[in-house]
Amino acid sequence: MPPTPSDRAQPAIPAGAAVATWVAAWPIATLFAAQLALLALGADTDDLTTGESAAAVAAGWVVFLAALWYVSSTIGTRDVRADYGVAFRPVDLLGIPAGVVLQLAVIPLVYWPLRQVWPDAFDPEEVEERARDLVDRADGPWIWVLAVVLIVGAPVVEELVYRGLLQRSLATRLGRGGALVAVSLLFALIHFSPVEIPGLFLAGLVFGAGVALTGRIGPGLVAHAAFNATGLAAVLWW
Repeated sequence: MPPTPSDRAQPAIPAGAAVATWVAAWPIATLFAAQLALLALGADTDDLTTGESAAAVAAGWVVFLAALWYVSSTIGTRDVRADYGVAFRPVDLLGIPAGVVLQLAVIPLVYWPLRQVWPDAFDPEEVEERARDLVDRADGPWIWVLAVVLIVGAPVVEELVYRGLLQRSLATRLGRGGALVAVSLLFALIHFSPVEIPGLFLAGLVFGAGVALTGRIGPGLVAHAAFNATGLAAVLWW
């Protein structure tokens, strides 16, 4: 289905306000809310359980979601769906095979030449280390908590923030292509894992392409969820 006029409507959140929102919310979410949650749980930050990690992440998400709601209410249209491109069409289900292929075929292909030049830095075990560590800590039923965090929570919040807020708003200043590249790079860098930057940058380009083409976060959100689900399944069973 081609994009409708409402899909491509200019975002109500100005680019400057979108960037300021992220700049304000990110440190509060990661340096204050997440740490406060861990402190309340009496967690050992050097050896977090899956539950403690999930609580810290969720606390940060609450900050981001509150920021999105506040900006929509004060600067935007007060319609979160319109302000952040929250809409879905049946065609968005194509994001499922896109996310699977991205995870299983495209990302490994990107890392292959890097591995030839820097075999130690881009060794598969290094690239997968964080994912395997998360799975190793998720004993018993906690694997389901991890699955919800990775397959539901992360795609929803990250697509709202990085594609719905930042990319849609920055497109009015940088153009759709410029905003896509800039936000994809930011998305890769804020994970603070140098070895994962090439793969996350490419993933960001794929997730953001849906917004660039349709004005909606639906395609990218579905692809993001499928990408994370495939990665989790690969670490669990392969």
